[in-house]
Amino acid sequence: METAEFRKWAHRVADWMADYYENIESFPVKSQVQPGEIIARLPLLPPGESESMDSIFNDFRDIILPGITHWQSPDFYAYFPANGSYPSILGEMLTAALGAQCMIWETSPAAAELEERVMDWLKQMTGLPATWSGVIQDTASTSTLAAILSARERYFDFRINEAGFAGHEGLRVYCSTETHSSIEKAVKIAGIGRQHLVKVRVDEQFRMDADALRKAVINDLEIGLKPCCVIATLGTTGTTSIDPLAEIAEICREFNIWLHIDAAYGGTALLLPEYRWMITLRRVSHELFQLPCLSYF
Repeated sequence: METAEFRKWAHRVADWMADYYENIESFPVKSQVQPGEIIARLPLLPPGESESMDSIFNDFRDIILPGITHWQSPDFYAYFPANGSYPSILGEMLTAALGAQCMIWETSPAAAELEERVMDWLKQMTGLPATWSGVIQDTASTSTLAAILSARERYFDFRINEAGFAGHEGLRVYCSTETHSSIEKAVKIAGIGRQHLVKVRVDEQFRMDADALRKAVINDLEIGLKPCCVIATLGTTGTTSIDPLAEIAEICREFNIWLHIDAAYGGTALLLPEYRWMITLRRVSHELFQLPCLSYF
């Protein structure tokens, strides 16, 4: 594709995107296709030669679009929309055009320093302690995984990364029965094992029962297991419940347990001063806490 054709198609795609958002409510929210209907329209063999953009775009419109569930529709209520505003789409376009690999400062200084400043802004906007620091993860699920890996290494002084789990078994991770499924996936990926994820019962408001958490920790200590990490939630996906963060934080401080707060759903409410009560845990030590998951902010 030459630059001139790129310009033409960039404008055409942008026009399609604007039309899509202006008429998104005309699409059925949930795809109406049957299982296997999309793949049956795709060739069995990969293309042997390039195709025109007209052909590719027609395939997108005629084959792919009917199989899409429209998350940004005003009638979509299953989860919550994210990253769909016009400015964010334009930002994605610029990011795609740059194609930068932003691993460390040397690979893209602007990316590293912008990230640092944005995290400072988030602390100010949400009332989090100025002494905290963090990085931006691509999703809430990877944020949770990073937190559990950090808790694991902290518990064993970074020995597992060097030597593996031999002699370091029995770690325990605690969450409520309402916690997001990514917690269980992260525990398995981290090598801790699903059987060592303790799902604590919830109260009548679907919040983690702090007394049940304390009992679970004590019981595990008595039989030689190793309480490593507690995952509290600020806005569960199922019911938007908020775990009693202050009580959970006290337990974590008492037993020296890493606390990760998954705020991927309700955390944005902290932008409003009247909802800062949700982070009253600041009255206890901050040394044990992982910065709340801000992936969807």
